[in-house]
Amino acid sequence: MVKTEYLEKAQVLIEALPYIQRFNRKIIVVKYGGSAMVDENLKRQVIQDVVLLKLVGFKPIIVHGGGKEISRWVGKVGMEPRFVNGLRVTDKDTMEVAEMVLGKVNKELVTLVESLGVKAVGISGKDGALLNVEKKYSNGEDIGYVGNVTSVNPKIIEDLLEKDFLPIICPIGLDKNFDTYNINADDAACAIAKAVHAEKLAFLTDIEGVYLDPNDPSTLLSKLFVKEAKELIDNGNVGGGMIPKLQNCIDAIEEGVSRVHILDGRIPHCLLLEIFTNKGIGTAILRKDEIKDYDVQ
Repeated sequence: MVKTEYLEKAQVLIEALPYIQRFNRKIIVVKYGGSAMVDENLKRQVIQDVVLLKLVGFKPIIVHGGGKEISRWVGKVGMEPRFVNGLRVTDKDTMEVAEMVLGKVNKELVTLVESLGVKAVGISGKDGALLNVEKKYSNGEDIGYVGNVTSVNPKIIEDLLEKDFLPIICPIGLDKNFDTYNINADDAACAIAKAVHAEKLAFLTDIEGVYLDPNDPSTLLSKLFVKEAKELIDNGNVGGGMIPKLQNCIDAIEEGVSRVHILDGRIPHCLLLEIFTNKGIGTAILRKDEIKDYDVQ
């Protein structure tokens, strides 16, 4: 008699089959940040998930942040942080530290992916003129070398995918004067997903997903249509950092990305649970006309 635990493993694989078929050779952009970048166990589990996606035929792209690590190194070198409207001012010295730290994080992720048997290439938005930016202001106030993405040249990503590499991208770009700017990683991931016509965009966060009532965990929404997402913003049901994240989700869907997922990166193997299981976790944002396809995430 075959043990029940083995049969359960077989059932998990069978459940994953339609999702593997649905997304075979499709591009999935993973915005990697939050606690999943700090906790070593979570970090390895996220990378294991992405490597598995690659090995079963998906085309994953990682876009990573590094805000907590940048803050740690800014403190280490004795620099005094300055804030405007709650946003860190990135002067030239801070930008220099940020670029070094993001480069370090980038190559650590490359090493981790390669240790699991997949070839990866780490780049920044400077490489191949990938991310072009203009200076960003906060309510009209100067916050230094922080940029808004104005255009994306995805050729370097397309070349890497064609050669079977896994691209790992840190969010740094150049303006028209070739000055270096830091970019919000959510914004960078959204811009890249639109440019490469990704099938999915997944944001790893430190929250479970989108709530109908932020004060009531039982109101977690498993799926959300673009119209409903706009209403949540307009009605004030979401606030703080969720507003720009949800706006990025809406923009991505309206620009052709099929599905966007907001996931709790603190849950081990959250990517696999969302992509390969019927129940899923977190919140999926999708177009209204895709309701008939929702059974296959």
